[in-house]
Amino acid sequence: MAMKGNALMAQSGGPTAVINNTICGVAHECAMHPEIEGVYGAINGILGVLKENLIDLKREDPYIIQGLRSTPSAALGSCRYKLKETDYARIMDVFKAHNIRYFFYTGGNDSMDTANKIDKMAKERGYELKVIGAPKTIDNDLEMTDHCPGYGSVSRFNAIATRDAGRDTDAIYTSDTIKIIETMGRDTGWITAATALAKEGENDAPHLIYLPEKPFIVENFLNDVDQVYKKLGRAVITVCEGLKNENGEYLTASKSAIDMDKFGHAQLGGVADYLCKLIPANLKIKARFDKPGTIQRMSMACASKTDIEEAYRVGRVAVKSAVEGKSGYMVALARQNGPEYWCKTELVKLDEVANKVRKMPDSFINKEGNFVSQEFIDYVKPLIGEPLPEYVRLNGQKVQRVLAPY
Repeated sequence: MAMKGNALMAQSGGPTAVINNTICGVAHECAMHPEIEGVYGAINGILGVLKENLIDLKREDPYIIQGLRSTPSAALGSCRYKLKETDYARIMDVFKAHNIRYFFYTGGNDSMDTANKIDKMAKERGYELKVIGAPKTIDNDLEMTDHCPGYGSVSRFNAIATRDAGRDTDAIYTSDTIKIIETMGRDTGWITAATALAKEGENDAPHLIYLPEKPFIVENFLNDVDQVYKKLGRAVITVCEGLKNENGEYLTASKSAIDMDKFGHAQLGGVADYLCKLIPANLKIKARFDKPGTIQRMSMACASKTDIEEAYRVGRVAVKSAVEGKSGYMVALARQNGPEYWCKTELVKLDEVANKVRKMPDSFINKEGNFVSQEFIDYVKPLIGEPLPEYVRLNGQKVQRVLAPY
């Protein structure tokens, strides 16, 4: 017999285009199990639990719950909060007061750590509680899963943006010669690497890609840019905000305490601006940059249909697993071999995920460290859903000149 009681769900970390699909999946699956009597949402993640700021999702119009599937950002709100030892008693009081017996937490590395701590706390205190984590991070850096819901959509956004930026540079390279696009990514280059999907032909953008997995060496970078410029007369370069030098230090990061989050993460950004100053100073070539910022992680216009479906599915599987008696696990996606792309779901222990970071393997990066490999392209391409918009080029049949050269 499954345990009777109420379910509580929450979201944490950066919002995405598809995280609400996971919440919708949890809500829909909870409705299928009579042992789950109430379905609540905590506003702003674990902070909503601590503040007892809960809403009753069963009282929401079913149309609204279904509408979450096409709504970006985090409908329940989010947070970045590191649990303190003094928080556990309060969490237990809230859970007991509302008879919470099922807890579903959606987020990334730090969120899985929070879920893991709550699972262990309940077991240590003899409180019957089933805790399941659902993966969410555009950074795609969770261990034990092929990829994370949210990553396919941010990859699609940046691939389209890079292809468009490439066409812009093609058209006006005589005045805007070098363009650098800075993407998100604290410690890993998964997001930046996906811009390679924009490249249709040898001379198309992006021409160079730089990732945190390889030390950034200024001399090598300037040489790479110079070679592309001499060949094409232009260059589009994508870089990760988390680029590090040979000493493992961020090229640009705020040192102000006010810019640190609760987990001690510094505010990143400014890499593209830094590089745009290096290029004219050393190569005497004009450079400018584009920086999509947070819009890249939650653009519903570029959401991947594959991403939407998988985010919803992990929410439903989380509930099914909890009702079956599982606790202390995260729902993971496991890619299956075959002619068609498909991922099944499986459970992995939160201990094996919490606070761990999965970097891009060396086989996904070219030996020069300035682009990705075909192996990575094959990995990421199915995740963005349908093919990118098809663009064309004029054939450029020359008209015979009749005047003297200008």
